[in-house]
Amino acid sequence: MIMKNKVIIITGASSGIGKALALELGNLEAKIVITGRRKEALDTVEQELRQKNIEVLSIVADSAIEEDNQRIINETIKKFQKIDILINNAGISMRALFEDTKIEVIKQIMDINFYGMVYATKYALPYILESKGSIVGISSINGYRGTPARTGYTASKFAMNGFLEALRTEVMKRDVHILVACPGFTASNIRKYALDQNGNPQGESPREEQKMMSAETVAKKIINAIQKRKRDLILTRQGKLAVFLNKWLPKMMDKIVYNVMKKEPNSPLK
Repeated sequence: MIMKNKVIIITGASSGIGKALALELGNLEAKIVITGRRKEALDTVEQELRQKNIEVLSIVADSAIEEDNQRIINETIKKFQKIDILINNAGISMRALFEDTKIEVIKQIMDINFYGMVYATKYALPYILESKGSIVGISSINGYRGTPARTGYTASKFAMNGFLEALRTEVMKRDVHILVACPGFTASNIRKYALDQNGNPQGESPREEQKMMSAETVAKKIINAIQKRKRDLILTRQGKLAVFLNKWLPKMMDKIVYNVMKKEPNSPLK
């Protein structure tokens, strides 16, 4: 797929994988629509894109709000008259034991990670059908394997994977491409903004970010998968191994995952 002049919406593009995707796709001469809740951060990305002569439309929007998603689609069509690719990237994580976590935290994560994707996809779908384009869900290895202290995040990614699998089957005869991309641990701000049991950002990442796959590398692999119209993308050797072992040796994986997550600094696991 040639990206030149393709109109591409990227939700949650103010940092991390979303920002990296915007820059990489912009360099391929696509027309980029970026969204995010934090105006200052989004403005910074917009400036960076414009400095590289990338055509960009920036929309401050909350993916958890249905009306904001409808506005994203309407403003995109008003400016560009079409949508070729929707990348559902907006997301938030958590770290707390379920027994200690307020239900509102689980709901917030589902509203952003799952319903945000549902809203954006619902309003973009008529235009994607028309362009025979692509819908991308930036999921996670957690969409295949649950991890302790991340029950809400895991649930949202399992839901995303199932939703997109069902939708893919609905539109498979209409030349629409749907990709579920599952990065492993990626250097980004997602752990910095991960919610604790009360819904407050935890502030510091519990993992060594510098040892993870970079957001830029992840973005390039996702773009390659879009161009090849792949069905699934599972990244990192650790991620691929986790998915494989969880399918064939799930009981053993319960112990492995527990022991790995227990070693995190300040882990809530005993």
